[in-house]
This record gives sequence, C-alpha cells and structure tokens, in this order.
Amino acid sequence: MSGERLRRALIVDFGGVLTTNVFESFRDFCRAEGLDPDAVKRIFRERGEGLDLLRQLERGEIEVDEFSARFGPLLGVRETDGIVERLFAGVQADDRMVEAVRRVKESGRPTGLISNSWGGVSYDRVATDDLFDAVVISGEVGVNKPEPEIFRLGAERLGVAPEECVFVDDLRENCTGAEAVGMAAILHRGPDTTVPELERLLGVDLT
Repeated sequence: MSGERLRRALIVDFGGVLTTNVFESFRDFCRAEGLDPDAVKRIFRERGEGLDLLRQLERGEIEVDEFSARFGPLLGVRETDGIVERLFAGVQADDRMVEAVRRVKESGRPTGLISNSWGGVSYDRVATDDLFDAVVISGEVGVNKPEPEIFRLGAERLGVAPEECVFVDDLRENCTGAEAVGMAAILHRGPDTTVPELERLLGVDLT
C-alpha cells in the first residue's frame, strides 16, 4: 500500500481478490491427484518452465489445450484434458469484496478490472458486466502484470491518470508494478483489511 491522498478510481485483480484464494483451489486439485498439496505453487514459484507456460497462456501466446498438454507432465498428471478447469474448480466468489467494489461504483467512482487471464475461467462466478467500467484481460491485450503497460492501459480505459487509481491484488509483485506507474496499491489478504484501506484511500463508506 502506498500514497495518502484520496484517489478517485478503483482497479482490482480478479482471482484471489474477487474470489476465494486461488492457491487453495490449487491445493485441492493436488490432493485429488495424489500430489503434494503445494506442487502447483512450487512450480510457479520456481520461475522455470511452468511459470513460462503460464505467462504465455496469460498473454494469449498459447491455447489452453497446449498449456494443459505441457503443464500436466511437469506436475506428473497423466490426464491433462480439462486440467485448467480442474485447477480452478474450487474458486468461488468472495461476496464481501464483490459488494465493496459495487459500492465504490455506486458512489460514482470509476471501477476497473485488470486480470492475468486467457479469459473465461471463473468469470461467470462473479457478475462482472455491471461491476466495472473497464476490463483489461492480459490474454486479449498481449501484456500481463506486473508489466507497467497493462496498468497504464487500465487507467486509460477508465479515463483517469494512473496516479488517480487504487489497485488491489493478492500478489506483491503486481502491487509493486502498479506502484511503479503511480497507483496506490493494496496487497489483498482479505476483506477485513482491504475494505478499510479502500475506504481510507477513496474516501468512501463501504459498510
């Protein structure tokens, strides 16, 4: 989190902010496959081939089927069909965060979404169409967080300067990327801490 002056626009991440913890869903998947619960997280944290595949998928450079066929063997999973859907099967909407964003929008402040995604996965679990004034999906624009271009694009689509935005994400590196272009950033750990920070930075009552 950075910045003390009031900001006038809100941009949020999707998975892990408007939904329950994505890594918990990954752990459930691993347990169901007989793997170490942190196998997926470890592959991504190692920043090797697994993370490269994810970044390619998020930028729209490869299709879901190719990702699945190549990522499954890294995990030791034989049945790769539908692996992405199975990875995210445990993700559910976080109603408190969804309502907080809705209240920000109802207050007249611009609201936006920036998501590292290939589109489609889990979005039907949150009514995003009436929640945001602008949506930026990495797989559609060919750039992903934490690259500065995607944050600038999100602000541009809202018609505001980056310095006027509050950005919420559950990954520190993405918050750092947002701060680099002038946004105030909140590292999301749950609505109990994020909602009060939003109230402070936006000057709006969300209770």
